[in-house]
Amino acid sequence: MAIFPLRLVPPNTKIDFIGRRKIAFVFSALLIVLSLGFIAVKGLNYGIDFKGGILMEVRTPGPADIDGLRKRLSGLGLGEVALQEFGRPDDVLIRIERQPGGEKAQMVAVETVKAALGNDVSSYRRTEFVGPKVGGELIQAGILAVVLSLLAIMVYVWFRFEWQFSVGAIVALTHDVVATIGLFSVLGLEFNLATVAAILTIAGYSINDTVVVFDRIRENLRKFKTMPIETLLNLSLNQTLSRTLLTSITTLLALLAIYIFGGAVIRDFGFALIWGVLIGTYSSIYVASPVVMMMNIRETITSGSVGGGETGQENPAQ
Repeated sequence: MAIFPLRLVPPNTKIDFIGRRKIAFVFSALLIVLSLGFIAVKGLNYGIDFKGGILMEVRTPGPADIDGLRKRLSGLGLGEVALQEFGRPDDVLIRIERQPGGEKAQMVAVETVKAALGNDVSSYRRTEFVGPKVGGELIQAGILAVVLSLLAIMVYVWFRFEWQFSVGAIVALTHDVVATIGLFSVLGLEFNLATVAAILTIAGYSINDTVVVFDRIRENLRKFKTMPIETLLNLSLNQTLSRTLLTSITTLLALLAIYIFGGAVIRDFGFALIWGVLIGTYSSIYVASPVVMMMNIRETITSGSVGGGETGQENPAQ
Protein backbone atom coordinates (compact mmCIF):
# COMPACT_ATOMS: atom_id res chain seq x y z
CA MET A 1 0.00 0.00 0.00
CA ALA A 2 1.43 3.33 -1.04
CA ILE A 3 2.02 5.92 1.67
CA PHE A 4 1.56 9.55 0.68
CA PRO A 5 3.12 12.36 2.75
CA LEU A 6 0.72 14.77 4.40
CA ARG A 7 0.78 18.17 2.70
CA LEU A 8 -1.24 21.11 3.94
CA VAL A 9 -0.57 23.18 0.81
CA PRO A 10 -0.38 22.17 -2.87
CA PRO A 11 3.14 21.15 -4.02
CA ASN A 12 3.29 23.90 -6.68
CA THR A 13 2.28 26.80 -4.43
CA LYS A 14 3.65 30.15 -5.62
CA ILE A 15 2.90 32.68 -2.91
CA ASP A 16 4.82 35.94 -3.32
CA PHE A 17 6.19 36.25 0.23
CA ILE A 18 9.17 38.41 -0.69
CA GLY A 19 7.01 40.80 -2.70
CA ARG A 20 5.20 41.68 0.54
CA ARG A 21 8.40 42.22 2.53
CA LYS A 22 7.98 46.01 2.72
CA ILE A 23 4.53 45.65 4.28
CA ALA A 24 5.96 43.05 6.66
CA PHE A 25 8.86 45.31 7.60
CA VAL A 26 6.47 48.17 8.40
CA PHE A 27 4.34 45.84 10.53
CA SER A 28 7.39 44.44 12.34
CA ALA A 29 8.81 47.92 12.93
CA LEU A 30 5.51 49.09 14.45
CA LEU A 31 5.34 45.94 16.56
CA ILE A 32 8.85 46.48 17.95
CA VAL A 33 8.36 50.21 18.56
CA LEU A 34 5.07 49.62 20.38
CA SER A 35 6.57 46.79 22.40
CA LEU A 36 9.56 48.85 23.48
CA GLY A 37 7.27 51.81 24.22
CA PHE A 38 4.99 49.79 26.50
CA ILE A 39 7.97 48.16 28.23
CA ALA A 40 9.54 51.58 28.87
CA VAL A 41 6.34 53.35 29.98
CA LYS A 42 4.17 50.64 31.54
CA GLY A 43 6.88 48.20 32.52
CA LEU A 44 6.33 44.53 33.31
CA ASN A 45 4.11 42.87 35.88
CA TYR A 46 6.88 41.02 37.68
CA GLY A 47 5.88 37.91 39.59
CA ILE A 48 7.00 36.83 43.02
CA ASP A 49 10.16 35.32 41.53
CA PHE A 50 11.40 38.83 40.68
CA LYS A 51 9.61 41.06 43.22
CA GLY A 52 10.28 38.89 46.23
CA GLY A 53 7.67 37.52 48.63
CA ILE A 54 6.81 34.64 50.93
CA LEU A 55 7.33 30.95 50.13
CA MET A 56 5.48 28.31 52.15
CA GLU A 57 5.68 24.57 51.60
CA VAL A 58 2.76 22.76 53.26
CA ARG A 59 1.46 19.20 53.43
CA THR A 60 -2.25 18.35 53.39
CA PRO A 61 -3.92 15.31 55.01
CA GLY A 62 -4.76 13.91 51.57
CA PRO A 63 -4.36 14.90 47.90
CA ALA A 64 -4.43 18.70 47.85
CA ASP A 65 -7.42 20.60 46.47
CA ILE A 66 -5.35 23.26 44.71
CA ASP A 67 -8.33 25.19 43.31
CA GLY A 68 -10.09 25.26 46.68
CA LEU A 69 -6.98 26.45 48.50
CA ARG A 70 -6.32 29.07 45.85
CA LYS A 71 -9.83 30.51 46.13
CA ARG A 72 -9.56 30.66 49.90
CA LEU A 73 -6.20 32.45 49.93
CA SER A 74 -7.05 34.82 47.07
CA GLY A 75 -9.75 36.41 49.22
CA LEU A 76 -7.39 37.42 52.03
CA GLY A 77 -6.28 40.68 50.44
CA LEU A 78 -2.60 39.70 50.34
CA GLY A 79 -2.12 40.49 46.68
CA GLU A 80 -0.81 37.88 44.29
CA VAL A 81 -1.02 34.32 45.62
CA ALA A 82 0.24 31.35 43.57
CA LEU A 83 -0.15 27.67 44.46
CA GLN A 84 1.22 24.57 42.79
CA GLU A 85 1.68 20.90 43.56
CA PHE A 86 5.20 20.33 44.79
CA GLY A 87 6.56 16.82 44.37
CA ARG A 88 3.83 14.71 46.00
CA PRO A 89 0.05 15.11 45.56
CA ASP A 90 -0.26 16.23 49.19
CA ASP A 91 2.60 18.76 49.05
CA VAL A 92 1.76 22.32 48.00
CA LEU A 93 4.07 25.27 47.36
CA ILE A 94 2.43 28.61 48.21
CA ARG A 95 3.93 31.87 46.97
CA ILE A 96 2.61 35.15 48.34
CA GLU A 97 3.40 38.66 47.16
CA ARG A 98 5.76 40.63 49.39
CA GLN A 99 3.72 42.73 51.80
CA PRO A 100 4.32 46.45 52.39
CA GLY A 101 6.46 46.91 55.46
CA GLY A 102 9.29 45.02 57.06
CA GLU A 103 9.65 41.54 58.49
CA LYS A 104 6.75 42.04 60.89
CA ALA A 105 4.35 42.59 57.98
CA GLN A 106 5.53 39.35 56.37
CA MET A 107 4.99 37.44 59.63
CA VAL A 108 1.47 38.82 59.91
CA ALA A 109 0.75 37.61 56.38
CA VAL A 110 2.05 34.13 57.25
CA GLU A 111 -0.20 33.93 60.31
CA THR A 112 -3.16 35.10 58.22
CA VAL A 113 -2.52 32.32 55.72
CA LYS A 114 -2.20 29.69 58.45
CA ALA A 115 -5.47 30.80 60.01
CA ALA A 116 -7.24 30.61 56.64
CA LEU A 117 -5.90 27.13 55.85
CA GLY A 118 -6.81 25.73 59.27
CA ASN A 119 -7.20 21.94 59.34
CA ASP A 120 -6.71 21.65 55.58
CA VAL A 121 -2.97 21.60 56.27
CA SER A 122 -1.39 18.90 58.42
CA SER A 123 2.12 20.41 58.59
CA TYR A 124 4.13 23.43 57.49
CA ARG A 125 7.39 22.09 56.10
CA ARG A 126 9.07 25.34 55.10
CA THR A 127 8.50 29.09 55.35
CA GLU A 128 10.93 31.49 53.66
CA PHE A 129 11.05 35.17 52.81
CA VAL A 130 12.47 36.15 49.40
CA GLY A 131 13.78 39.70 49.44
CA PRO A 132 13.85 42.14 46.50
CA LYS A 133 17.64 41.73 46.27
CA VAL A 134 17.21 38.09 45.29
CA GLY A 135 14.53 39.13 42.80
CA GLY A 136 16.94 41.65 41.24
CA GLU A 137 19.59 38.96 40.89
CA LEU A 138 17.07 36.68 39.18
CA ILE A 139 16.17 39.46 36.72
CA GLN A 140 19.85 39.87 35.83
CA ALA A 141 20.24 36.11 35.47
CA GLY A 142 17.18 35.94 33.22
CA ILE A 143 18.44 38.73 30.95
CA LEU A 144 21.86 37.09 30.78
CA ALA A 145 20.32 33.73 29.87
CA VAL A 146 18.35 35.25 26.98
CA VAL A 147 21.29 37.28 25.64
CA LEU A 148 23.74 34.37 25.83
CA SER A 149 21.28 32.03 24.14
CA LEU A 150 20.82 34.49 21.25
CA LEU A 151 24.57 34.87 20.86
CA ALA A 152 25.06 31.09 20.90
CA ILE A 153 22.39 30.68 18.23
CA MET A 154 24.04 33.38 16.10
CA VAL A 155 27.43 31.62 16.32
CA TYR A 156 25.86 28.26 15.47
CA VAL A 157 24.09 29.63 12.38
CA TRP A 158 27.30 31.42 11.34
CA PHE A 159 29.27 28.17 11.35
CA ARG A 160 26.38 26.13 9.98
CA PHE A 161 25.74 28.50 7.05
CA GLU A 162 27.27 31.94 6.40
CA TRP A 163 27.44 35.17 8.38
CA GLN A 164 24.56 36.64 6.35
CA PHE A 165 22.31 33.85 7.59
CA SER A 166 23.38 34.48 11.19
CA VAL A 167 22.40 38.16 10.84
CA GLY A 168 18.98 37.17 9.49
CA ALA A 169 18.51 34.65 12.30
CA ILE A 170 19.49 37.02 15.12
CA VAL A 171 17.29 39.83 13.74
CA ALA A 172 14.31 37.45 13.59
CA LEU A 173 14.96 36.05 17.09
CA THR A 174 15.38 39.52 18.60
CA HIS A 175 12.14 40.49 16.89
CA ASP A 176 10.38 37.49 18.49
CA VAL A 177 11.79 38.09 21.97
CA VAL A 178 10.97 41.81 22.05
CA ALA A 179 7.47 41.21 20.67
CA THR A 180 6.81 38.54 23.33
CA ILE A 181 8.00 40.72 26.20
CA GLY A 182 5.99 43.62 24.79
CA LEU A 183 2.85 41.49 24.67
CA PHE A 184 3.26 40.66 28.37
CA SER A 185 3.61 44.37 29.11
CA VAL A 186 0.54 45.33 27.05
CA LEU A 187 -1.69 42.66 28.61
CA GLY A 188 -0.24 43.01 32.11
CA LEU A 189 0.47 39.28 32.35
CA GLU A 190 2.73 38.06 35.13
CA PHE A 191 6.37 38.00 34.10
CA ASN A 192 8.29 35.38 36.07
CA LEU A 193 10.91 32.67 35.66
CA ALA A 194 8.44 30.51 33.72
CA THR A 195 8.10 33.37 31.23
CA VAL A 196 11.88 33.48 30.79
CA ALA A 197 11.80 29.73 30.13
CA ALA A 198 9.04 30.32 27.58
CA ILE A 199 11.12 32.99 25.81
CA LEU A 200 14.09 30.63 25.56
CA THR A 201 11.77 27.92 24.23
CA ILE A 202 10.38 30.36 21.65
CA ALA A 203 13.92 31.17 20.50
CA GLY A 204 14.68 27.47 20.09
CA TYR A 205 11.48 26.81 18.17
CA SER A 206 11.91 29.83 15.93
CA ILE A 207 15.51 29.04 15.01
CA ASN A 208 14.55 25.45 14.19
CA ASP A 209 12.01 26.68 11.66
CA THR A 210 14.41 29.31 10.33
CA VAL A 211 17.24 26.81 9.83
CA VAL A 212 14.98 24.60 7.68
CA VAL A 213 14.18 27.59 5.45
CA PHE A 214 17.84 28.66 5.33
CA ASP A 215 18.95 25.18 4.34
CA ARG A 216 16.57 25.20 1.37
CA ILE A 217 17.67 28.71 0.39
CA ARG A 218 21.33 27.68 0.39
CA GLU A 219 20.54 24.55 -1.62
CA ASN A 220 18.64 26.54 -4.24
CA LEU A 221 21.37 29.19 -4.41
CA ARG A 222 23.76 26.45 -5.48
CA LYS A 223 21.34 24.97 -8.02
CA PHE A 224 19.83 28.05 -9.66
CA LYS A 225 22.72 30.46 -10.07
CA THR A 226 21.04 32.88 -12.48
CA MET A 227 17.56 32.87 -10.99
CA PRO A 228 16.56 36.30 -9.59
CA ILE A 229 17.08 36.32 -5.83
CA GLU A 230 13.48 37.29 -5.06
CA THR A 231 12.18 34.40 -7.17
CA LEU A 232 14.63 32.02 -5.53
CA LEU A 233 13.63 33.03 -1.99
CA ASN A 234 9.94 32.68 -2.85
CA LEU A 235 10.67 29.24 -4.30
CA SER A 236 12.48 28.19 -1.12
CA LEU A 237 9.76 29.50 1.18
CA ASN A 238 7.00 27.81 -0.81
CA GLN A 239 8.92 24.53 -0.86
CA THR A 240 9.17 24.52 2.95
CA LEU A 241 5.72 26.01 3.58
CA SER A 242 3.95 22.68 4.06
CA ARG A 243 6.53 21.54 6.61
CA THR A 244 6.36 24.90 8.41
CA LEU A 245 2.57 24.83 8.70
CA LEU A 246 2.47 21.19 9.75
CA THR A 247 5.02 21.76 12.52
CA SER A 248 3.28 24.94 13.71
CA ILE A 249 -0.20 23.42 13.79
CA THR A 250 0.83 20.26 15.64
CA THR A 251 2.76 22.34 18.17
CA LEU A 252 -0.20 24.69 18.64
CA LEU A 253 -2.53 21.76 19.33
CA ALA A 254 -0.33 20.66 22.23
CA LEU A 255 0.04 24.22 23.53
CA LEU A 256 -3.70 24.87 23.37
CA ALA A 257 -4.23 21.79 25.54
CA ILE A 258 -1.72 23.18 28.06
CA TYR A 259 -3.38 26.61 27.99
CA ILE A 260 -6.94 25.31 28.39
CA PHE A 261 -6.43 22.39 30.76
CA GLY A 262 -3.11 23.18 32.45
CA GLY A 263 -4.57 25.39 35.17
CA ALA A 264 -3.75 28.90 36.32
CA VAL A 265 -0.15 28.11 37.26
CA ILE A 266 1.06 27.48 33.69
CA ARG A 267 -1.61 29.34 31.71
CA ASP A 268 0.59 32.37 31.06
CA PHE A 269 3.46 30.04 30.14
CA GLY A 270 1.23 28.30 27.58
CA PHE A 271 -0.02 31.64 26.25
CA ALA A 272 3.56 32.87 25.74
CA LEU A 273 4.44 29.72 23.78
CA ILE A 274 1.32 30.00 21.61
CA TRP A 275 2.24 33.57 20.74
CA GLY A 276 5.84 32.47 20.21
CA VAL A 277 4.88 29.82 17.66
CA LEU A 278 2.80 32.33 15.71
CA ILE A 279 5.35 35.14 15.76
CA GLY A 280 8.23 32.70 15.16
CA THR A 281 6.56 31.28 12.05
CA TYR A 282 5.92 34.81 10.79
CA SER A 283 9.49 35.98 11.41
CA SER A 284 11.03 32.94 9.69
CA ILE A 285 9.20 33.91 6.51
CA TYR A 286 8.90 37.68 6.58
CA VAL A 287 11.92 38.78 8.66
CA ALA A 288 14.79 36.30 8.46
CA SER A 289 14.65 35.57 4.73
CA PRO A 290 14.30 39.19 3.51
CA VAL A 291 17.19 40.22 5.80
CA VAL A 292 19.36 37.51 4.21
CA MET A 293 18.44 38.88 0.78
CA MET A 294 19.53 42.37 1.87
CA MET A 295 22.92 40.95 2.91
CA ASN A 296 23.78 39.99 -0.71
CA ILE A 297 23.97 36.31 0.14
CA ARG A 298 24.17 35.27 -3.53
CA GLU A 299 27.64 36.79 -3.93
CA THR A 300 28.98 34.71 -1.04
CA ILE A 301 27.45 31.43 -2.21
CA THR A 302 28.35 31.79 -5.90
CA SER A 303 31.90 32.92 -5.10
CA GLY A 304 32.64 29.36 -4.04
CA SER A 305 32.93 29.89 -0.27
CA VAL A 306 30.32 27.17 0.20
CA GLY A 307 31.11 24.06 -1.78
CA GLY A 308 29.10 21.06 -2.87
CA GLY A 309 25.67 20.72 -4.36
CA GLU A 310 24.49 20.65 -7.94
CA THR A 311 25.04 23.60 -10.23
CA GLY A 312 23.66 24.95 -13.45
CA GLN A 313 20.05 23.80 -13.01
CA GLU A 314 17.55 26.49 -13.80
CA ASN A 315 14.24 24.64 -13.74
CA PRO A 316 12.72 24.51 -10.24
CA ALA A 317 10.54 21.60 -11.27
CA GLN A 318 13.57 19.34 -11.79
